[in-house]
Amino acid sequence: MYYPELELHFRKMARLNHLEAICSWDQAAMMPPGGNTARGEALAELALLVHTQATAPQLEEWFAGAERELLGEAQRISLAAMKRRWQQAALLPGDLVQAKSLAASRCEHQWRTQRRNNDWAGFLSNLTEVVKLSREEAAVRAAHAGIGPYDALLDMYEPGMTTMQLDILFDDIREWLPPLILQVEENQKSRGYTLPVGPFPVERQKALGLKVMRLLGFDFDHGRLDVSTHPFCGGVPTDVRITTRYDEADFMTALLGVIHETGHARYEQNLPRAWAGLPVGEARSMGVHESQSLMFEMQLARSWEFAQLLAPMSAEILERGQDSAFHPENIYRFNTRMKRGFIRVNADEVTYPGHIMLRYEIERALIEGKMEVTDIPDAWDEKMQAYLGLSTRDNYSEGCMQDIHWACGSFGYFPSYTLGAIYAAQEFAAAERDIPQLRGNISRGDLTQLMDWLRNHIWQKASTLSTDELIRSATGDGLNVSFFRRHLERRYLA
Repeated sequence: MYYPELELHFRKMARLNHLEAICSWDQAAMMPPGGNTARGEALAELALLVHTQATAPQLEEWFAGAERELLGEAQRISLAAMKRRWQQAALLPGDLVQAKSLAASRCEHQWRTQRRNNDWAGFLSNLTEVVKLSREEAAVRAAHAGIGPYDALLDMYEPGMTTMQLDILFDDIREWLPPLILQVEENQKSRGYTLPVGPFPVERQKALGLKVMRLLGFDFDHGRLDVSTHPFCGGVPTDVRITTRYDEADFMTALLGVIHETGHARYEQNLPRAWAGLPVGEARSMGVHESQSLMFEMQLARSWEFAQLLAPMSAEILERGQDSAFHPENIYRFNTRMKRGFIRVNADEVTYPGHIMLRYEIERALIEGKMEVTDIPDAWDEKMQAYLGLSTRDNYSEGCMQDIHWACGSFGYFPSYTLGAIYAAQEFAAAERDIPQLRGNISRGDLTQLMDWLRNHIWQKASTLSTDELIRSATGDGLNVSFFRRHLERRYLA
């Protein structure tokens, strides 16, 4: 029997990926700076080992044999997912996998200091090598699939999505987003708020974050919260590692970061254990993954109903019981203020798509060879002014150096954020339809039905359905930007 051999083989690879995930978390959160060279070499060696296992010569025979076997429907779905993973891995030579891992590790580690120092010149040489290797990977994948190079990388994060679909989607958003931003700015002129004034000690901020994580159902027996330069969710489903970063003058940014990453974590922690270690048991796509984090951060945490919970909880833990800035109405207004800003991770949900569209346009041009790395700062400034009316001239740390993605070689990832925002609005609308009392439940701190809805419609499905099938099954419709637009208009123009 070939199918059981394939399951065993892929679960062995999953154990190696487990080690890679924890080593990468440690590299970002705990490792002393001097350990990066050796850690980068170790991770590159591990990446090569995983690649060798993923392209083992016997797999071709095993897949051919398994396809002739009498399998159940679930096994056939699993077999297709394993075969896709094998085909993707088999395209790349091992030396390219190892070289890209080393280059990305070096670039990401030095980026942490270079960004802080606004050092574009130092970042440039490292990023140039990462882009060169990413182009090589894209060319190999594109030649095999008969598609464009950027489409080939996009497919790694969003299977089935194409630049043609994205262009149509973003063209739609470009039509209504700029006038909406102007309308919201006008609407909020008479809608003031009080800024919560620090300092807010880090330990109290952490205590607040942990309490909110418990409210959201995070399983601390299978995960933890730490600090890193760039907040992220990593690890594996049985050991999820999420991070945030603290600023004693601003408690809300760290808290919303924790809530965002908790959305990712809950998805991972609730994937079906029966499929653990197999591609079919993993999250469907990064767009679906982002829909979970944005469901938590945007749809839920910034809602009027959640403000009824968050305001008194924050006032108590941060010891601001008599501070009017911690009144529920003010917390809601504070969390739904729209302000054009430089930093993507701090952006409100109205202006956020502008941040993604400019990154999509730049990284696509980079991978397709229509732009060089040296062109990035000027292109970034031009597009930032076009979309958000802000200039980043010579401001690299708040401009083209602010994200970790390109340093890590994650080209094709950024569209997932806006896809996730659209999916999140669509999913929340469907949950409201199925749970008429949902908003009342939220204001009372009862999130059980919402979490059950997500578990049944998204989390437990893992990768047994295509993204389109998953969204249609959960919401009754395919990708539909009108839900996102309606959500923004209801929240920001009311």
